[in-house]
Amino acid sequence: MQENAQNNSSVEELTFDDLGLKNEVLRSIKDAGFVVPSPIQAQAIPFVLAGRDMVGQAHTGTGKTAAFGLPAINNMHLKGGVEVLVITPTRELATQVSDELFKYGRNMGVKTVTIYGGSSYKRQIDLVERGANIVVATPGRLLDILKKNMIDNFAPSIVVLDEADEMLDMGFLDDINEIFSYLPTNRQTLLFSATMPQPIKTLASRILQNPEFVSITKGETTNTDIEQLYYVIEESERDDAIIRLMDSEITKKSVVFCRTKSEVDRLSNVLSNAGYLANGLHGDMEQRQRETVIKGFKSNSVKVLVATDVAARGIHVDNISHVFNYHIPFDPESYVHRIGRTGRAGTKGKAITLLTPLEFKELQRIKQKVGTSMAHAYVPSKNDLRSTTIDNMVKVIEDQHIYDEAHKVLDKLKEDIDEETIMFKLISMILDKQDIKGPNNIGIPADRIEAILERANNRGGSRDSRGRSRNRSGGSSSRDGGGYRGNKSTSGGGSREGNSGSRERGSRESSGGYRGNSNSSGSRGRSGSGASRSRD
Repeated sequence: MQENAQNNSSVEELTFDDLGLKNEVLRSIKDAGFVVPSPIQAQAIPFVLAGRDMVGQAHTGTGKTAAFGLPAINNMHLKGGVEVLVITPTRELATQVSDELFKYGRNMGVKTVTIYGGSSYKRQIDLVERGANIVVATPGRLLDILKKNMIDNFAPSIVVLDEADEMLDMGFLDDINEIFSYLPTNRQTLLFSATMPQPIKTLASRILQNPEFVSITKGETTNTDIEQLYYVIEESERDDAIIRLMDSEITKKSVVFCRTKSEVDRLSNVLSNAGYLANGLHGDMEQRQRETVIKGFKSNSVKVLVATDVAARGIHVDNISHVFNYHIPFDPESYVHRIGRTGRAGTKGKAITLLTPLEFKELQRIKQKVGTSMAHAYVPSKNDLRSTTIDNMVKVIEDQHIYDEAHKVLDKLKEDIDEETIMFKLISMILDKQDIKGPNNIGIPADRIEAILERANNRGGSRDSRGRSRNRSGGSSSRDGGGYRGNKSTSGGGSREGNSGSRERGSRESSGGYRGNSNSSGSRGRSGSGASRSRD
């Protein structure tokens, strides 16, 4: 692979008009509100237009879907049959990618189909054979269909692996290798990934021919628009610490990552009881529940999403201001994926990680592997938070919309109270509601932190200070599937949860359908469970 050496200044000067795209595609770009191409788009689009195989490495939120979708649609012949296949790790991501590709191809009459487990095979095959041009699929259902030879003349000329490292983390690598044995060798292959672990490099060398390599990570796999902080606490202080930190931050939307499904359920209840609009998301939930939670998060009726790693990976929502790691993840790639939920599309974000003194080695390993800058901070005390609360309250009051009825209330109050006293009383009412929960001080004090930092920097190995191997635990495993979108009907779907230690195979939950320009229909899916792996 040869890395693209295009300099940043020339990339920044490019417009979409300079890239040689068709007028119909340019109209779709304008309809989507794009102004100038992002770095990954500016560098990748010319290679895809030229028919080259390519590896694109960029963190999430950089516009990767348009980077492959716009030129792929531009090069389509639209003479019948599936021309583009996009493989994604989860049903949520498959649905989102399908939606975006549908918008990009609308002016050319492109039909997109989303395929995932849980809905009728016959329905999905019928929708493909009724003239789909693009198929977006999750690996499990796609492999089932290919093995059973259920689609006639399935020979896409462009194949895209999206979020390849997530597929590796979720255990789909064997499925991906088998899928490619059913695809035509005379094809253009594009692989996009935030990180490039060795198994992904090996996969790329096998399925790509003399590829171009485009990277906008500049030697760092985390987004420089994300401020990264960590707080050292005792194990028993996690709940108090996360509530205190959420109270001290001005958040729009936030995601709290947990290791296990049971932890998601418990913590979402804790945060709800603390007054936050919180809800949980994990693979044991029924698909209808999952869709309701995701819809609520996008529409702001849910402000805090508490989720396992895999459940949140297919969710790409703008305006997530904060990511909280309730526990530090075990591997650097998971850390990159987690914090990539914030700081998207040029916005600023903040990633906050809680860890105990025994977890410092995990922190050091992530910092070294990822090449990221994580700063230590102290959990604010109640006194600190009171000062912060006053500053935040001033901003809230300054931004508050004034309702027409406000003058009526003020006029009534002025009959008995002077204006200065009215203001003091109203502010005091607000302060009464600022209940700061938990003990005054949370976290390891400064004198102990200095000693811990010194020991962590000097001590090697992966054992704790007593020489014992640390025990790792993680979430259980479950798998979800997909749906169909085109010019007539719609529905959506799926994800899979993985265990950090031993892998436990679960069942899939999923649903599917078709979407288009005139009317809509679809089906909602079922959920299941089980110890052994099964196919829908």
